[in-house]
Amino acid sequence: MEGKVKFFDHEKRFGFITGTDGTDYFVHISAVANGMPMNEDDSVTFDVVQGDRGPKAGNVKPVSEAPAEEAAEDAPAEESAEDAA
Repeated sequence: MEGKVKFFDHEKRFGFITGTDGTDYFVHISAVANGMPMNEDDSVTFDVVQGDRGPKAGNVKPVSEAPAEEAAEDAPAEESAEDAA
């Protein structure tokens, strides 16, 4: 599932992710790939797993930023072509 980080307390090492289904899922730093830092509004993918207190996020990974980077690389080339005309 995909979602966005709603809140993450770096000191306490837990937070919540809002899934595309509108549900808020608890997440602990131990469920985050490579212990990556998570910030509010970061886009992530995750698995919904059953915890002691209900569903929670597991196997949390950042959503790839590659398409946005490629678009940013193309934009200056288009602008310079317009400037040349």
